Amino acid sequence: MTRALLGVELAYWQSTLIRVLAGLVAVLLLTGGVVYLYLFKFVSFMQSRLGPMEAGPYGSLQLLAEVGKWLQKEDIHTEDSDRTIFGLAPAVVLSSTFLMFVVIPAGPDLVIANLGTGIYYVLAVSSLSVLGILMAGWASANKYALLGGLRAAGQLIAYELPLVLAVLGVVIQAGSLNLQDIVAAQSGGSIFGWDGIGNPFILTQFVAFGIFMVAVQAELTQTPFDMPIAESELVAGYQVEYTGIRFLVYFISEFATAVGFAAVASTLFLGGWALPASWGLSDGVMHVVGPLMISTKAILLVGVVFWARFSLPRFREDQLQTLAWKFMIPIALANIVVTGVLKVVF
Repeated sequence: MTRALLGVELAYWQSTLIRVLAGLVAVLLLTGGVVYLYLFKFVSFMQSRLGPMEAGPYGSLQLLAEVGKWLQKEDIHTEDSDRTIFGLAPAVVLSSTFLMFVVIPAGPDLVIANLGTGIYYVLAVSSLSVLGILMAGWASANKYALLGGLRAAGQLIAYELPLVLAVLGVVIQAGSLNLQDIVAAQSGGSIFGWDGIGNPFILTQFVAFGIFMVAVQAELTQTPFDMPIAESELVAGYQVEYTGIRFLVYFISEFATAVGFAAVASTLFLGGWALPASWGLSDGVMHVVGPLMISTKAILLVGVVFWARFSLPRFREDQLQTLAWKFMIPIALANIVVTGVLKVVF
């Protein structure tokens, strides 16, 4: 892909570096767009206000102003904190976030690494963020931060199980762990012999899609699953001692992770970057259309996440655990059984 675009022969490391840099730019642009569209404007309209209007046209440069403000703030830590672990925790969370995008395809060849076990890789690296959160809670030497870190660990472990189980239904139906293969299965599929819209798995895996999106809401610690940072109880949870650029890293990670999970959901259930194969569009066209398709679908799904965040009340801790262990996991297991049976029969 890189060689075709540049028309020159590149070494492997050069091609990989270009892919990584292009991916980082795309992620940051999407994350910034999501922050402006939903956090600054969508929520404002929900609450009958305008939102930021001063920095740039209609407040479009407000995010840059916010970043500039946080970069100027003093980076402090408590006297009793473990400075090394305290400083590394945000980097672990941010690394986990950006590693997710390595295997998410945006076109026929527009992917940083086309791994045969792509979805397994995504689920593995996304779970690393809990280590960063635990590091932050413990190293802050603050009881509210520690409580927030422990709450987050319990919550993320509980909801990673239904997240993985929901993905298994898609893997069984597609017959592959590779994200490009999953996209191809939806693009080239048919519904009762009709291939006009392909076979987006949301039609057959709607139960898995619902479980996946609820689990994503919990993985992001967004309302109604925001117990780890509950302001009324824990001030700001595991983030309470963070200031300046370290807090900014958590802020960026939160929204970038939302975009990442939304892109994964789009790939698994909404056909990803591809249009139905029956439409006959060439790979050259899809190199342009593909990124627009996956970006649009991801942004729309992030909108669902933020709509829930600013519409629903917070759960109690026991309600959160009950939902995961007594309802979502059994339903996800039942969906796997039904999918496996139908796969064999049909």
